[in-house]
Amino acid sequence: MKMATPAGRRYLRRFFPTMFAYVLVLCGCVWAIRNWEPRGIELILLSVLPAVPIIAAIVVMGLYLVEETDEFLRQRIASCMLFGTGVLLAAATVYGFLVNGGAIEPSSELPLWAFPLWCASWGLAQCVIGLRDRVAGGSE
Repeated sequence: MKMATPAGRRYLRRFFPTMFAYVLVLCGCVWAIRNWEPRGIELILLSVLPAVPIIAAIVVMGLYLVEETDEFLRQRIASCMLFGTGVLLAAATVYGFLVNGGAIEPSSELPLWAFPLWCASWGLAQCVIGLRDRVAGGSE
């Protein structure tokens, strides 16, 4: 991934360690829950702890948007984030109607896919806009 601006480079320096921390914390917490069988507050803490690096990643993404001084890139980032939000809201709405209509059973694991779905949608929008700009001969 090419990040030409200082804000983009800071974003990458913040984002990758945050995601690395997420993987470590998630694996550690899953292992601890399966092997120690905690109860009460310990179970609550181990269950919530993997959300902390995800929340940090959201903050990192917000900082990227705020710190980017190139107005063109900032507008593009915001548009792609809005696209990701729209995809997530549309998916949640369809899911909700499917559950309420009795077409599918509710899943306690499905909310875990909200952040990855948003990120994938954001990334897809960035790829499509980047490709569109390259084909049109615009800047990236």
